[in-house]
Amino acid sequence: MERRDFFKFMGATGALLTGTSAQAASHQPDFDPNEGVGVLTDFTECIGCRECEWACKDAHNMETPPLETYKDKSVFAEYRRPDENGYTVVNRFPGKGCGEIDLDVKVQCMHCNDPACVSACIVGALVKQDFGPVTYDAWKCIGCRYCMVACPFEIPAYEYEVALDPLVQKCDLCITRLEAGQVPACVEICPRNAMTFGKRGDLIKLAHEKIAEKPNKYIDHVYGEHELGGTAWMFISCEPFEEIKFPKLEEASVVRLPEGIQHGIFKYFIPPAMFYGFLGLIMNLMKPKSEELPESETEVHHD
Repeated sequence: MERRDFFKFMGATGALLTGTSAQAASHQPDFDPNEGVGVLTDFTECIGCRECEWACKDAHNMETPPLETYKDKSVFAEYRRPDENGYTVVNRFPGKGCGEIDLDVKVQCMHCNDPACVSACIVGALVKQDFGPVTYDAWKCIGCRYCMVACPFEIPAYEYEVALDPLVQKCDLCITRLEAGQVPACVEICPRNAMTFGKRGDLIKLAHEKIAEKPNKYIDHVYGEHELGGTAWMFISCEPFEEIKFPKLEEASVVRLPEGIQHGIFKYFIPPAMFYGFLGLIMNLMKPKSEELPESETEVHHD
């Protein structure tokens, strides 16, 4: 490719991506997180039935064996994480529950108030909805997987085994059910009402009331109330959360500074396009002369 054609190509690329990156730079809506919806999970009430796992797959049209097969507790032998084939899992921690019984712990996307995955996404494929859920638009996704690196809870999963159209997968708080006036599938099916769905502000109040009523049962910590600016999914427990593999995090959100830098660099995609184009030009001009033989050396000499 001639240098002139190269610059034409880079200019066209920057213009083509202008709309996409402009949208990515303004992805975060203003909202009061306490007015949005959320879920409070009481680990002391969870019995490890795993019906929530089945309900989640069923609600998202995933392949899943019959509900009765989830009575198999052999899966608790290993610690599991949500992945592209299941947006929520329950793990068991032997002897960590009240009275030294087993403690069952449900894990899924936290739907952060200030989500790192949304901040990291340069094309706006991940969005924090103004009523709580963090949702994913597969059409916009370019597969960079920055969201997976950014998430402090290691939630987004990638369909590595899908060759043609791999997607990022995670819990969406059953947004289609919410829009239909229903509660998340896992909340609805829970036989012990270990999960409570409602307005986040009300759930925080409920959590502290439960802790105050039974201080010998619960530790005085509502996980997700403050961590990294707070989350829509919150938990109460009888065991310190760091003992059940929940990350110990600061209260302040950490995404604003890198978000500003990143979106400043990628705004309209023109600066990085020109930057990498410039690097390519420099590499071409600095190519070692030894790769091209001088014309005099290519002539055939006859005695």
